[in-house]
Amino acid sequence: MNITLWIITGLLTAVYLFSGFGKLFVPQEKMAQMANAARWVLDFKPGTLKAIGALEILGAVGLILPALLGIAPVLVPLAAGGLTLIMTGAVIMRLRRGETKAALGDGGYLALAAFVAIGRFALEPLTG
Repeated sequence: MNITLWIITGLLTAVYLFSGFGKLFVPQEKMAQMANAARWVLDFKPGTLKAIGALEILGAVGLILPALLGIAPVLVPLAAGGLTLIMTGAVIMRLRRGETKAALGDGGYLALAAFVAIGRFALEPLTG
C-alpha cells in the first residue's frame, strides 16, 4: 500500500506542478487555444487562474515535501484533501459546461487525490 501511495503521490505531484505553473505563466488566451478542453479558462479572470495555479503548486509541494523531509508529515493528507476540493470544483465546472469527457478525467484526478488523502490519514499514515 505504501508503494502504491508513493507512486500515485508522485504522479499527482507532477501533474499539479505542470498544471499550476501553466496557469501561472501561460497567458490566458494562449492556454484557451491549446485544446477544446482548455477553453474553460476564458470563464475566469486572470487573477483567479493564477490563484488556482498557486494552490495547485502548493498542493503538489505539500504532497511530497513533508514526507521527504519528515517534517510535519500530516500535511501530506491535508494537501491531498485540498487537491480533492479543487478537483471537486473542476468536475462541477466541467459538468456545468457540458464537458463530460473532461469531467471524467478530472474525476479521475479527484479519485486519486482522495485515495492519497484517505491512504495517508488511515491506511498507511506517514510518521515523523
